[in-house]
Amino acid sequence: MTTSHSNPEETRESQSGTPPVIAIMGPTASGKTAAALSIARQMPVEIISVDSALVYRGMDIGTAKPNASELAAVPHHLIDIIDPAESYSVAQFRKDTVRLVQEIRARGSQPLLVGGTMMYFNALRHGLDDLPGANPDIRAELDAEAVHIGVPGLHARLTEIDPDTAARLKPNDSQRIQRALEIYMITGQTMSALLARQTKAAAPFELFSISLEPAERHRLHERIALRFDLMLEQGFLDEVRQLRLRSDLHPDLPSIRCVGYRQAWEYLDGHSSYEDMRERGIIATRQLAKRQLTWLRSMQERHIIDCFNPDAPTRISELLQQASPLT
Repeated sequence: MTTSHSNPEETRESQSGTPPVIAIMGPTASGKTAAALSIARQMPVEIISVDSALVYRGMDIGTAKPNASELAAVPHHLIDIIDPAESYSVAQFRKDTVRLVQEIRARGSQPLLVGGTMMYFNALRHGLDDLPGANPDIRAELDAEAVHIGVPGLHARLTEIDPDTAARLKPNDSQRIQRALEIYMITGQTMSALLARQTKAAAPFELFSISLEPAERHRLHERIALRFDLMLEQGFLDEVRQLRLRSDLHPDLPSIRCVGYRQAWEYLDGHSSYEDMRERGIIATRQLAKRQLTWLRSMQERHIIDCFNPDAPTRISELLQQASPLT
């Protein structure tokens, strides 16, 4: 299965006259790492990770991070770059990726974007809204307020200030609710008003997107369950135990909210049984895959390959030839 809504002749070179950047995207457990390593055997590439979980150091098993031999086989970027107590924004990813693409090309290699964080891909293709950066003092104030009135209370406050933004956020979406309130406290203007006046700047390169997607969703669900069980066998709970030894880590951090980690943390807190933790971890991963596939369906420019097709490597090679002069 393959499809594209763009003219292959138009994808060969971007408007700047440089070849497009290859992007391997797809839901979790679709085989993106294996596909990327296969490409690396065919052409000189350096991999740029497009994964919001792989940025964290010390979170290896639960994020299905490439192993030592895979990392050694080809240069990788944006993996193990921050501590789990820190945050990494979409804007920072975009800035880092634009810089890395230029540096990799200057070395005579091809940048290869690989991952499943669709918001990152979307930011590259369509640009970002120019909103103010984070303010640590205001965030600390909002954190303290959340302790007293709860996240739903913050959502109610946002509803009074910016009903349009509040309407599209869930009442328990603490990160986005606090971000919207933070923007208002910094600028005196609502997020919805700022977004309505802005124009986005796309990245200075085109993407040639190859999307690994399941023709049969149940097969992906089966693979997700098998992979979660393998993570548990490999010591995932011990990995989370090590994180829990740190006093600066807690379940509200973006790192600990990663799929699997939240469920394991709650289990180690004594809030669930092992069986319940396993089941909820698998369900959460399936829900992540569903969200990723929803994002992908909105990306009209992608070339789809069934991730379970035995001929997938051949189809990828054919598409790379179509994207000439990349190869």
